[in-house]
Amino acid sequence: MTKRRSRSRWVLIGAAVLLIAAALAAAFWPRPVLVDLGTVTQGPMMLTIDEEGRTQVSEPYMVSTPVAGRLQRVEVSPGDTVVRGETVVAHMLPTNPAALDIRTREQARAAVTAAEAAVRMTQADLNAAIATRDVAESELVRTRQLAASDLVSEAALDRAEGNYRIAITTVDTAAAAIAMREADLANAQSQLLGFEDPRLADAVGAEAMADIPLYAPADGRILRILQQSETTLPAGTPVMEIGDVANDLEVVVDLMSSDAVRVGLGDAVIIDDWGGEIALSGVVARIDPFAITKVSALGVEEQRVPVTVALTSPAAERLGLGHGYRVEARIVVWEEAGAVQVPASALFREGEGWAVFVDRDGAAATQPVTLGPNNGQTAQILSGLAPGDRVILYPSAAITEGVQIAEREF
Repeated sequence: MTKRRSRSRWVLIGAAVLLIAAALAAAFWPRPVLVDLGTVTQGPMMLTIDEEGRTQVSEPYMVSTPVAGRLQRVEVSPGDTVVRGETVVAHMLPTNPAALDIRTREQARAAVTAAEAAVRMTQADLNAAIATRDVAESELVRTRQLAASDLVSEAALDRAEGNYRIAITTVDTAAAAIAMREADLANAQSQLLGFEDPRLADAVGAEAMADIPLYAPADGRILRILQQSETTLPAGTPVMEIGDVANDLEVVVDLMSSDAVRVGLGDAVIIDDWGGEIALSGVVARIDPFAITKVSALGVEEQRVPVTVALTSPAAERLGLGHGYRVEARIVVWEEAGAVQVPASALFREGEGWAVFVDRDGAAATQPVTLGPNNGQTAQILSGLAPGDRVILYPSAAITEGVQIAEREF
C-alpha cells in the first residue's frame, strides 16, 4: 500500500513538471511580430508646394471724388453689377471756394501788387527794346547807303544787320514777358476772390451747385464701398472699388523664399479647400522678384515671395468665389505618370542611404533603395523595389533582419 502511494505521488509530480514545462515553452516560444504592411505601387505621382493663398481681382478700379465737394449717400451695395460709362454709382455736389483769412488775403494783395509792378517793368523793357530796335534800324539804313558807295567795309554792314536782328528779337522777348506777367497778375487777382465778390457769383453761378454723377469706370461688380454715408470729401478721396470677379479673378500665394526658387512660370497649380465640390486649376503667372519680411504666428521673421496664380478653370466651376477669399494652393513642381512609389512611412536610414523592410515569406528582410522625390506621403523608388512588393510600415526597434512577422488584423 505504501509503495502504491509513493508511485502515485511521483506520477503527480511528473505530470505537474510536464505541465509547467509546457506552459513555460508556450510562454517563451518565438511569436511573429505584428506589423502593418504596405504595397509598392506604380502610377502618377506629383510633388507640390502647399501654401495658403487669397483671391483678388487682377485689375480693380477705384472710384474717387473728381473735385472737392459733398458726397451724397451711396445707394448701391457691394455685389451690384455695373456697366462702364452707364451705371451711376454715386452723386456729389461741389463746395464753394474757401473764404480768405486776414493773413492769406494780405499775402494775396501783396502778390497782386508785385504782379502789377512786374507788368510795368516788362512794359518799360519793351519800350527800351523798341527804341533800341529803331536806332539799330536807322544805323542799318545808313550803313547800307555807305556800303553802296564803298565807304564802309562789308564787316561793318554785317555788324549793323546783326545788331538789327538782335534788336528785333529783344522786342519779341519783351512782348512775351509782358504776356507772362499779365497772366501772373490774373492768377494773383483770382486769389482775392471772396464770398462777397460779385465776380464769384458770376464764376460759380448755378452750375457750381449742379449734381456731379460718378459713373462706373469698368464693367463688373462693386467689391467694397469705402464711403457710404453723406459727407464732405476732398478731391481724390476713394469712394468704392469695382472689379470683374467672373473674368479677372486670380490667386496670390506668399511662398517662403526657399520654396519660391523651386517654382517656375507656367507651373500647374491645384486650388483646394475653397468651398466648392471640385478642385480648381491654374498656372503660375508671375513671381515677384522682391521678397517681403513677415512675422509668423510664432513670432519668427520669414521672407515671403508673392506668387500670382492665374485661374484656368471655367467661371461656371467657381461660382461664389469672390475677391479676398481664402484658398489652399498646391503648386506642382514635379510630376511623373508612371512612378514606382512606396509609402514614406516605410523608409528608414541605413548608413548614408535609405532602406525598407520587405516581407520575405513571413520574415523581415532589409532592402536598400534609391529614392527620387518624396512628397511626405509617398516616395519615388528609382531602384531596389518593384511594384507589388510588400513593405513594413512604421518599422519599430523590434523589427530586425530575419525576424518573423505577421500582418496586423483590423
